[in-house]
Amino acid sequence: MAMDQTDLKLLRIFLTIVEVGGFAAAQSELNLSLSTISSYVTTLETRLGFTLCKRGRSGFSLTREGQIVFEEAHRLFKSVSQYETKMRSLRDKLNGTLTIGLTDNTITDPGARKIEQTIARFVKQAPDVTLNVVTYPPNDLLREIVTGAVQVGICAFPKTVLGLSYVSLYPEMHRFYCSSDHPLFNQSDDGIDIDEVRRYRIVGRKFWLGRDLKDFAIAKPHAMVSDMEAEARLILSGAFLGYLPEHYAKQFVEAGRMRPIRPDQFYVEATFQASFDDSKQLDPVAELFLDILIDDFGAKRD
Repeated sequence: MAMDQTDLKLLRIFLTIVEVGGFAAAQSELNLSLSTISSYVTTLETRLGFTLCKRGRSGFSLTREGQIVFEEAHRLFKSVSQYETKMRSLRDKLNGTLTIGLTDNTITDPGARKIEQTIARFVKQAPDVTLNVVTYPPNDLLREIVTGAVQVGICAFPKTVLGLSYVSLYPEMHRFYCSSDHPLFNQSDDGIDIDEVRRYRIVGRKFWLGRDLKDFAIAKPHAMVSDMEAEARLILSGAFLGYLPEHYAKQFVEAGRMRPIRPDQFYVEATFQASFDDSKQLDPVAELFLDILIDDFGAKRD
């Protein structure tokens, strides 16, 4: 029969009864009444389909089947105990270096705050591991994961690469911005449409593969950037329009230096993912970090 948690519980009770020499002696050991212990053993016998022991005025004794069950249960729980000891030993001896790859300017994103929680939990469980945290633009981060230089990367990846696995973590909203020095800053959204936007210079991102330009149907961007700070600087110059993460632009909006244009129409939601090379077996250190990360974000690993 297939075993479950109920079977394990009943076997542990049976094992204790045999080890202490009977039902009466097991009461104090198990902190259970005589009738409850008897009921548990009856349930185990029913599940197994045979009698395990004789109990009554003549005393407690095992049947032939009961003796076999006792020996196998003893062997089973000894094996489980050895397994748990080995797993604790492996965990306690986790060492080496774990390289985590991130993309830039996510620290202001409320959705990303669980990354710090993951790091704290990981350090607590693997205190001897040295963390190496690197920051790359998305395309470069993909390359580092493929080459094995980065074990786990966290980013809104522009494309999927064959051989890598991805776990979705959280969304990031991007909106289209102009600065206070741009002609559109004081213009009502009602008077701004795609044709109006196309009259001005628009920033493109090297890693977005044209996703930030398709709404405006322009052949090529008027400037190219590989990170958010470069794009923000171009927008703040007043000479360009472009997309920024909403959380990153918030500081400039609150300071009156930027505003989103047509937030009802011009926006992109990017999904941040954890990526790793599943074609190679992850070492225990990377596996632990990934498990904690997935647990913290309530994500699901395929």
